[in-house]
Amino acid sequence: MADASGLHKPETIRAQAERADAETAWQEFEFPGVLANVAEYRDKVMEFVAEHCPDEGDQIDILVALQEAMANAALHGCKDDPAKTIRCTVSAGESDIVISVRDPGPGFNLALADPEKYQLTTLTHGRGIVLMRSLMSEVAFAHHGSEIVLRKRLQPADKVLK
Repeated sequence: MADASGLHKPETIRAQAERADAETAWQEFEFPGVLANVAEYRDKVMEFVAEHCPDEGDQIDILVALQEAMANAALHGCKDDPAKTIRCTVSAGESDIVISVRDPGPGFNLALADPEKYQLTTLTHGRGIVLMRSLMSEVAFAHHGSEIVLRKRLQPADKVLK
């Protein structure tokens, strides 16, 4: 369900994921907010994702979106400060993977995340949201933008090419 701005609320995405799968696996991660370490910690999250996501294409989409979300959290939310923490929660069910990435920063102007108002730009910031939206089934923001929730609907297991 979208709010007045057309953005899906993270609570709605989480609730849908929980209702969709009675047996949902969860894992929480905490990482220092250092940009140079994002790839290492992204890989730890992706190990959990790979256990629950059989399709390689879906895994690649999730990896790229997760990389972008974690890099944004480290760079913008934590200001590359190892004393600050990035929190990442992953729920994996039969039909989808939901990932929340939250940082201690102040967030950002959520109007900038509205896909209806986005314009192509050559600015050095702002394109990551469009990238994540193109790779994931749903993207939502909470806490004034200091939390992003990414949802990927998975290919049914019987449809995945091996």
